[in-house]
Amino acid sequence: MGQRYRPSLTSAQKMELWDRWQRGESLTAIGRAFGRPSSSIYVLLAPYGGIRPAVRRRSRLALTLSEREEISRAIVGQRSIRSIARSLGRAPSTVSREVRRNGGTRRYRAARADAQAWARARRPKQCKLATSAWLRQVVARQLRLNWSPEQIAGWLKRAHPRQEANQVSHETIYRSLFVQARGVLKKELQLHLRSKRTIRRSRQSSQKGDGRGQIKDIISIRERPASVEDRAVPGHWEGDLLSGSKNSYIATLVERHTRYVMLAKVSNKDTQTVVSALIKQVKKLPRELYKSLTWDRGKELADHRRFSLATDIDVYFCDPQSPWQRGSNENTNGLLRQYFPKGTDLSVHSQAHLNKVARQLNERPRKTLGFETPAERFNACVAAIG
Repeated sequence: MGQRYRPSLTSAQKMELWDRWQRGESLTAIGRAFGRPSSSIYVLLAPYGGIRPAVRRRSRLALTLSEREEISRAIVGQRSIRSIARSLGRAPSTVSREVRRNGGTRRYRAARADAQAWARARRPKQCKLATSAWLRQVVARQLRLNWSPEQIAGWLKRAHPRQEANQVSHETIYRSLFVQARGVLKKELQLHLRSKRTIRRSRQSSQKGDGRGQIKDIISIRERPASVEDRAVPGHWEGDLLSGSKNSYIATLVERHTRYVMLAKVSNKDTQTVVSALIKQVKKLPRELYKSLTWDRGKELADHRRFSLATDIDVYFCDPQSPWQRGSNENTNGLLRQYFPKGTDLSVHSQAHLNKVARQLNERPRKTLGFETPAERFNACVAAIG
Protein backbone atom coordinates (compact mmCIF):
# COMPACT_ATOMS: atom_id res chain seq x y z
CA MET A 1 0.00 0.00 0.00
CA GLY A 2 1.38 3.43 -0.98
CA GLN A 3 2.33 6.11 1.50
CA ARG A 4 -0.59 8.23 2.65
CA TYR A 5 -0.63 11.67 0.98
CA ARG A 6 -0.72 14.63 3.33
CA PRO A 7 -1.21 18.11 1.86
CA SER A 8 1.25 20.82 2.81
CA LEU A 9 0.41 23.03 5.75
CA THR A 10 -1.22 26.34 4.92
CA SER A 11 0.36 29.63 5.99
CA ALA A 12 -2.11 29.84 8.89
CA GLN A 13 -1.27 26.28 9.98
CA LYS A 14 2.45 27.02 9.86
CA MET A 15 1.90 30.06 12.08
CA GLU A 16 -0.04 27.88 14.52
CA LEU A 17 2.73 25.26 14.45
CA TRP A 18 5.33 27.87 15.44
CA ASP A 19 2.99 29.28 18.10
CA ARG A 20 2.66 25.81 19.65
CA TRP A 21 6.42 25.20 19.47
CA GLN A 22 7.15 28.53 21.16
CA ARG A 23 4.64 27.69 23.91
CA GLY A 24 6.77 24.64 24.67
CA GLU A 25 4.54 21.88 23.23
CA SER A 26 6.31 18.66 22.29
CA LEU A 27 6.76 17.39 18.73
CA THR A 28 4.30 14.60 19.51
CA ALA A 29 1.63 16.99 20.80
CA ILE A 30 2.01 19.28 17.79
CA GLY A 31 1.88 16.34 15.41
CA ARG A 32 -1.29 15.09 17.07
CA ALA A 33 -2.92 18.51 16.59
CA PHE A 34 -2.21 18.42 12.86
CA GLY A 35 -2.78 14.69 12.35
CA ARG A 36 0.87 14.08 11.49
CA PRO A 37 3.71 12.04 12.98
CA SER A 38 6.21 13.89 15.15
CA SER A 39 8.94 13.19 12.58
CA SER A 40 7.15 15.29 9.95
CA ILE A 41 6.87 18.18 12.44
CA TYR A 42 10.61 17.90 13.10
CA VAL A 43 11.29 18.10 9.36
CA LEU A 44 9.42 21.41 9.23
CA LEU A 45 11.28 22.86 12.23
CA ALA A 46 14.79 21.53 11.57
CA PRO A 47 15.80 23.81 8.65
CA TYR A 48 15.27 26.77 10.97
CA GLY A 49 16.90 25.09 13.97
CA GLY A 50 13.69 25.46 15.97
CA ILE A 51 14.03 29.26 15.71
CA ARG A 52 10.91 30.90 14.36
CA PRO A 53 11.70 32.66 11.07
CA ALA A 54 10.88 36.33 10.92
CA VAL A 55 7.68 37.23 9.11
CA ARG A 56 8.58 38.55 5.69
CA ARG A 57 7.60 42.14 5.07
CA ARG A 58 8.27 44.44 2.17
CA SER A 59 10.52 47.38 2.84
CA ARG A 60 8.69 50.67 2.97
CA LEU A 61 11.27 51.94 0.45
CA ALA A 62 10.59 49.19 -2.11
CA LEU A 63 8.39 49.76 -5.14
CA THR A 64 4.85 48.44 -4.69
CA LEU A 65 2.90 46.38 -7.21
CA SER A 66 0.65 49.35 -8.00
CA GLU A 67 3.72 51.50 -8.71
CA ARG A 68 5.09 48.81 -11.03
CA GLU A 69 1.75 48.66 -12.83
CA GLU A 70 1.89 52.42 -13.34
CA ILE A 71 5.42 52.08 -14.71
CA SER A 72 4.20 49.38 -17.12
CA ARG A 73 1.32 51.56 -18.36
CA ALA A 74 3.60 54.56 -18.73
CA ILE A 75 6.08 52.56 -20.81
CA VAL A 76 3.26 51.51 -23.15
CA GLY A 77 2.33 55.20 -23.39
CA GLN A 78 5.98 55.94 -24.33
CA ARG A 79 6.55 58.32 -21.44
CA SER A 80 10.12 59.12 -20.40
CA ILE A 81 11.81 57.68 -17.31
CA ARG A 82 11.98 61.14 -15.73
CA SER A 83 8.28 61.72 -16.34
CA ILE A 84 7.37 58.37 -14.77
CA ALA A 85 9.62 59.04 -11.77
CA ARG A 86 8.10 62.49 -11.28
CA SER A 87 4.53 61.10 -11.20
CA LEU A 88 5.55 58.39 -8.70
CA GLY A 89 7.57 60.73 -6.51
CA ARG A 90 10.61 58.50 -7.02
CA ALA A 91 14.17 59.18 -8.13
CA PRO A 92 14.74 58.66 -11.89
CA SER A 93 17.58 56.25 -11.04
CA THR A 94 15.10 54.05 -9.08
CA VAL A 95 12.73 53.76 -12.04
CA SER A 96 15.58 53.31 -14.53
CA ARG A 97 17.12 50.48 -12.46
CA GLU A 98 13.70 48.82 -12.04
CA VAL A 99 13.04 48.77 -15.78
CA ARG A 100 16.58 47.72 -16.71
CA ARG A 101 16.76 44.72 -14.36
CA ASN A 102 13.33 43.42 -15.46
CA GLY A 103 13.66 43.15 -19.24
CA GLY A 104 13.91 46.77 -20.35
CA THR A 105 11.14 48.83 -21.92
CA ARG A 106 10.29 46.09 -24.45
CA ARG A 107 9.75 43.21 -22.00
CA TYR A 108 8.84 44.90 -18.71
CA ARG A 109 5.81 43.31 -16.99
CA ALA A 110 4.62 44.61 -13.59
CA ALA A 111 3.49 41.30 -12.05
CA ARG A 112 6.65 39.44 -13.09
CA ALA A 113 8.89 42.29 -11.90
CA ASP A 114 7.13 42.30 -8.52
CA ALA A 115 7.49 38.53 -8.12
CA GLN A 116 11.19 38.66 -9.02
CA ALA A 117 11.81 41.48 -6.55
CA TRP A 118 10.14 39.41 -3.79
CA ALA A 119 12.27 36.38 -4.72
CA ARG A 120 15.51 38.41 -4.75
CA ALA A 121 14.71 39.72 -1.28
CA ARG A 122 14.74 36.13 0.04
CA ARG A 123 18.46 35.79 -0.48
CA PRO A 124 20.03 35.16 2.96
CA LYS A 125 22.04 38.05 4.28
CA GLN A 126 25.48 37.23 5.65
CA CYS A 127 25.68 37.38 9.42
CA LYS A 128 28.51 38.94 11.39
CA LEU A 129 30.27 35.62 12.00
CA ALA A 130 30.36 34.95 8.25
CA THR A 131 32.14 38.21 7.53
CA SER A 132 34.66 38.14 10.41
CA ALA A 133 37.08 35.21 10.51
CA TRP A 134 38.58 36.42 13.81
CA LEU A 135 35.19 36.60 15.52
CA ARG A 136 34.21 33.21 14.14
CA GLN A 137 37.40 31.61 15.50
CA VAL A 138 36.98 33.20 18.93
CA VAL A 139 33.36 32.01 19.22
CA ALA A 140 34.28 28.47 18.12
CA ARG A 141 37.16 28.34 20.62
CA GLN A 142 34.97 29.40 23.55
CA LEU A 143 32.19 26.99 22.53
CA ARG A 144 34.75 24.17 22.70
CA LEU A 145 35.41 25.29 26.30
CA ASN A 146 31.68 24.68 26.93
CA TRP A 147 30.84 28.37 27.27
CA SER A 148 27.24 29.19 26.40
CA PRO A 149 26.49 31.65 23.55
CA GLU A 150 25.23 34.17 26.11
CA GLN A 151 28.44 33.88 28.13
CA ILE A 152 30.53 34.37 24.97
CA ALA A 153 28.52 37.42 23.91
CA GLY A 154 28.75 38.99 27.36
CA TRP A 155 32.47 38.26 27.67
CA LEU A 156 33.20 39.83 24.25
CA LYS A 157 31.22 42.90 25.19
CA ARG A 158 33.17 43.22 28.42
CA ALA A 159 36.55 42.54 26.75
CA HIS A 160 35.94 44.93 23.83
CA PRO A 161 33.57 47.56 25.27
CA ARG A 162 33.87 50.13 22.45
CA GLN A 163 34.67 47.83 19.54
CA GLU A 164 31.38 46.70 18.03
CA ALA A 165 33.22 44.82 15.28
CA ASN A 166 34.60 42.48 17.96
CA GLN A 167 31.21 41.79 19.55
CA VAL A 168 28.38 39.48 18.56
CA SER A 169 24.97 38.76 20.08
CA HIS A 170 24.17 35.38 21.59
CA GLU A 171 21.19 35.11 19.23
CA THR A 172 23.52 35.39 16.22
CA ILE A 173 25.64 32.56 17.63
CA TYR A 174 22.57 30.37 18.17
CA ARG A 175 21.31 31.05 14.66
CA SER A 176 24.72 30.29 13.19
CA LEU A 177 24.69 26.95 14.98
CA PHE A 178 21.11 25.89 14.32
CA VAL A 179 19.83 27.47 11.10
CA GLN A 180 20.85 25.23 8.19
CA ALA A 181 20.91 28.03 5.62
CA ARG A 182 23.70 29.80 7.52
CA GLY A 183 26.17 27.00 8.21
CA VAL A 184 28.77 29.46 9.54
CA LEU A 185 29.81 27.42 12.60
CA LYS A 186 30.51 23.70 12.38
CA LYS A 187 27.63 21.49 13.46
CA GLU A 188 29.79 19.51 15.89
CA LEU A 189 30.00 22.64 18.05
CA GLN A 190 26.37 21.98 18.98
CA LEU A 191 27.67 19.12 21.13
CA HIS A 192 29.30 21.69 23.41
CA LEU A 193 25.95 23.30 24.21
CA ARG A 194 24.40 22.30 27.49
CA SER A 195 21.26 20.74 25.97
CA LYS A 196 22.98 18.79 23.13
CA ARG A 197 19.82 19.40 21.08
CA THR A 198 19.85 19.76 17.30
CA ILE A 199 17.09 22.38 17.39
CA ARG A 200 16.26 25.04 19.96
CA ARG A 201 13.48 24.48 22.44
CA SER A 202 11.27 27.18 23.90
CA ARG A 203 12.07 28.47 27.37
CA GLN A 204 8.49 27.59 28.22
CA SER A 205 9.11 23.87 27.74
CA SER A 206 7.83 22.20 30.88
CA GLN A 207 10.19 20.82 33.48
CA LYS A 208 8.79 18.26 35.85
CA GLY A 209 9.79 18.22 39.48
CA ASP A 210 9.88 15.12 41.69
CA GLY A 211 8.25 14.50 45.01
CA ARG A 212 10.40 13.69 48.00
CA GLY A 213 9.85 12.21 51.43
CA GLN A 214 9.34 13.82 54.83
CA ILE A 215 12.22 15.00 57.01
CA LYS A 216 11.98 15.60 60.75
CA ASP A 217 12.66 18.94 62.44
CA ILE A 218 13.13 20.88 59.24
CA ILE A 219 13.56 24.66 59.18
CA SER A 220 11.50 26.02 56.30
CA ILE A 221 13.03 28.34 53.72
CA ARG A 222 10.32 30.79 54.79
CA GLU A 223 12.24 31.23 58.07
CA ARG A 224 15.46 32.04 56.28
CA PRO A 225 16.68 35.62 57.04
CA ALA A 226 15.85 38.30 54.50
CA SER A 227 19.57 39.09 54.15
CA VAL A 228 20.01 35.70 52.46
CA GLU A 229 17.28 36.41 49.93
CA ASP A 230 18.84 39.49 48.31
CA ARG A 231 22.25 37.79 47.79
CA ALA A 232 24.04 40.87 49.12
CA VAL A 233 26.06 38.93 51.70
CA PRO A 234 28.37 36.04 50.73
CA GLY A 235 28.39 32.73 52.57
CA HIS A 236 24.92 31.35 51.87
CA TRP A 237 24.88 28.14 49.84
CA GLU A 238 22.39 26.00 47.93
CA GLY A 239 22.89 22.26 47.56
CA ASP A 240 21.53 19.18 45.83
CA LEU A 241 22.48 15.75 44.51
CA LEU A 242 23.13 15.24 40.81
CA SER A 243 22.03 11.71 39.92
CA GLY A 244 23.41 9.22 37.42
CA SER A 245 22.96 5.58 36.49
CA LYS A 246 23.63 2.66 38.86
CA ASN A 247 22.58 4.78 41.85
CA SER A 248 25.55 7.12 41.46
CA TYR A 249 25.53 10.71 42.71
CA ILE A 250 27.53 13.92 43.03
CA ALA A 251 26.84 16.51 45.73
CA THR A 252 26.65 20.00 44.21
CA LEU A 253 27.01 23.25 46.15
CA VAL A 254 26.59 26.82 44.85
CA GLU A 255 27.25 30.03 46.77
CA ARG A 256 24.37 32.44 46.19
CA HIS A 257 26.30 35.73 46.12
CA THR A 258 29.13 34.67 43.78
CA ARG A 259 27.65 31.55 42.08
CA TYR A 260 30.85 29.74 43.09
CA VAL A 261 30.55 25.96 42.63
CA MET A 262 31.90 23.09 44.71
CA LEU A 263 31.44 19.39 43.89
CA ALA A 264 31.81 16.43 46.24
CA LYS A 265 32.10 12.76 45.35
CA VAL A 266 29.67 10.56 47.31
CA SER A 267 29.50 6.78 47.15
CA ASN A 268 25.71 6.73 47.61
CA LYS A 269 22.80 8.92 48.71
CA ASP A 270 22.63 7.56 52.23
CA THR A 271 22.24 10.50 54.61
CA GLN A 272 25.31 9.56 56.65
CA THR A 273 27.48 9.52 53.51
CA VAL A 274 26.13 12.79 52.12
CA VAL A 275 26.28 14.70 55.40
CA SER A 276 29.86 13.54 56.00
CA ALA A 277 30.86 14.72 52.51
CA LEU A 278 29.24 18.13 53.12
CA ILE A 279 31.00 18.55 56.47
CA LYS A 280 34.31 17.83 54.71
CA GLN A 281 33.57 20.49 52.09
CA VAL A 282 32.75 23.09 54.73
CA LYS A 283 36.15 22.65 56.38
CA LYS A 284 37.83 23.79 53.13
CA LEU A 285 36.38 27.31 53.45
CA PRO A 286 36.83 30.26 55.81
CA ARG A 287 34.06 30.25 58.44
CA GLU A 288 32.80 33.65 57.22
CA LEU A 289 32.03 32.14 53.80
CA TYR A 290 29.75 29.37 55.03
CA LYS A 291 26.78 30.72 56.98
CA SER A 292 23.78 28.72 55.75
CA LEU A 293 22.77 25.89 53.45
CA THR A 294 19.49 25.56 51.56
CA TRP A 295 18.47 22.07 50.35
CA ASP A 296 15.39 20.48 48.83
CA ARG A 297 13.26 17.84 50.59
CA GLY A 298 15.54 14.94 49.62
CA LYS A 299 16.05 12.39 52.41
CA GLU A 300 19.81 12.45 51.81
CA LEU A 301 19.80 15.33 54.29
CA ALA A 302 17.57 13.65 56.86
CA ASP A 303 20.50 13.84 59.28
CA HIS A 304 20.77 17.62 58.88
CA ARG A 305 21.02 18.06 62.65
CA ARG A 306 24.40 16.27 62.66
CA PHE A 307 25.58 18.63 59.92
CA SER A 308 24.48 21.71 61.89
CA LEU A 309 26.05 20.45 65.14
CA ALA A 310 29.37 19.74 63.38
CA THR A 311 29.53 23.03 61.48
CA ASP A 312 27.31 25.50 63.36
CA ILE A 313 25.54 26.14 60.03
CA ASP A 314 21.76 26.38 59.73
CA VAL A 315 20.06 24.23 57.09
CA TYR A 316 16.89 25.49 55.41
CA PHE A 317 14.58 23.30 53.33
CA CYS A 318 12.60 24.37 50.27
CA ASP A 319 8.88 23.89 49.94
CA PRO A 320 7.85 20.59 48.30
CA GLN A 321 8.22 20.56 44.50
CA SER A 322 9.65 24.08 44.45
CA PRO A 323 13.06 23.81 42.72
CA TRP A 324 13.02 27.51 41.80
CA GLN A 325 13.64 28.28 45.48
CA ARG A 326 17.17 26.96 44.84
CA GLY A 327 17.50 28.72 41.48
CA SER A 328 21.29 29.05 41.45
CA ASN A 329 21.73 25.36 42.25
CA GLU A 330 19.16 24.25 39.66
CA ASN A 331 20.86 26.35 37.00
CA THR A 332 24.27 24.96 37.95
CA ASN A 333 22.99 21.37 37.80
CA GLY A 334 21.85 22.12 34.27
CA LEU A 335 25.33 23.38 33.39
CA LEU A 336 26.86 20.27 34.93
CA ARG A 337 24.90 18.03 32.56
CA GLN A 338 27.34 19.12 29.85
CA TYR A 339 30.00 17.23 31.76
CA PHE A 340 27.84 14.52 33.35
CA PRO A 341 25.00 13.60 30.93
CA LYS A 342 21.87 11.98 32.26
CA GLY A 343 22.02 8.20 32.37
CA THR A 344 25.80 7.97 32.80
CA ASP A 345 27.64 6.39 35.72
CA LEU A 346 28.89 9.20 37.98
CA SER A 347 30.86 6.88 40.26
CA VAL A 348 33.68 6.61 37.69
CA HIS A 349 34.70 10.24 38.27
CA SER A 350 37.38 10.96 40.85
CA GLN A 351 37.29 13.91 43.25
CA ALA A 352 40.21 15.39 41.27
CA HIS A 353 38.09 15.32 38.12
CA LEU A 354 35.15 16.90 39.94
CA ASN A 355 37.47 19.68 41.15
CA LYS A 356 38.60 20.24 37.56
CA VAL A 357 35.00 20.53 36.33
CA ALA A 358 34.13 22.92 39.18
CA ARG A 359 37.16 25.06 38.36
CA GLN A 360 36.12 25.24 34.70
CA LEU A 361 32.60 26.33 35.67
CA ASN A 362 33.96 28.90 38.09
CA GLU A 363 36.10 30.41 35.34
CA ARG A 364 33.19 30.86 32.94
CA PRO A 365 31.64 34.37 32.86
CA ARG A 366 28.07 34.70 34.10
CA LYS A 367 25.48 37.13 32.81
CA THR A 368 24.04 37.60 36.30
CA LEU A 369 27.49 38.74 37.50
CA GLY A 370 27.89 41.30 34.72
CA PHE A 371 29.96 38.65 32.91
CA GLU A 372 32.52 38.42 35.66
CA THR A 373 33.43 34.88 36.67
CA PRO A 374 32.37 33.24 39.94
CA ALA A 375 36.06 32.72 40.73
CA GLU A 376 36.71 36.47 40.45
CA ARG A 377 33.82 37.29 42.77
CA PHE A 378 34.65 34.54 45.27
CA ASN A 379 38.35 35.46 45.42
CA ALA A 380 37.38 39.06 46.11
CA CYS A 381 35.26 37.88 49.06
CA VAL A 382 38.16 35.80 50.40
CA ALA A 383 40.49 38.78 50.08
CA ALA A 384 37.98 41.04 51.85
CA ILE A 385 37.88 38.85 54.95
CA GLY A 386 41.64 38.28 54.89
